[in-house]
Amino acid sequence: MPFPRKSSKPQVWLSEPALHEYALQSLGRRMRSEADLRRLMRAKVEPDEAGAAKVSVVVARLKEYGYLDDTAYADNYVRLRQQNEKQGQRRVRQDLGQKGVSKEIISQTIEARYADISEETLARQHLERKRIRKPENEKETARVMRRLVTAGFSPTVIYKILRQWDVSDEALATLDNLEDDAPADE
Repeated sequence: MPFPRKSSKPQVWLSEPALHEYALQSLGRRMRSEADLRRLMRAKVEPDEAGAAKVSVVVARLKEYGYLDDTAYADNYVRLRQQNEKQGQRRVRQDLGQKGVSKEIISQTIEARYADISEETLARQHLERKRIRKPENEKETARVMRRLVTAGFSPTVIYKILRQWDVSDEALATLDNLEDDAPADE
């Protein structure tokens, strides 16, 4: 038996000044990419050309004032993920892509930020930050490898760290077999 629907209030769409205020409040709460902010604003305006025009005008004004800049957003995002989270290039690239930042901006920013940093050093810092110890068996070795892959580090660096920890060749061979069976991510 379906439940009766309550009478819902009619949708009230925001005017351009109200949409601008909404966008400023949203940007005040946290950094956002242009695509992310557009997505939020589209839910607050009419789903037609008039709504799209309001969003475009507000975005243009925010860019003009310097409140919305995908390059600055990407730079801050990469810097924070690198310094605080100790994440690798692959993870940061994927996250920025999901947030709607253009591939050109992502590539330029990551190349600039990761140019002088050793991926191995960053991976070791990540392990230390997460308090991950040297694995004692194949199961723990696989767990460490998964954690490093999720954090965005390349298999070359992961294997180098595991070999320096004197992980047995049998455990590494098992991981090679698992990696061959895994579906490709690109």
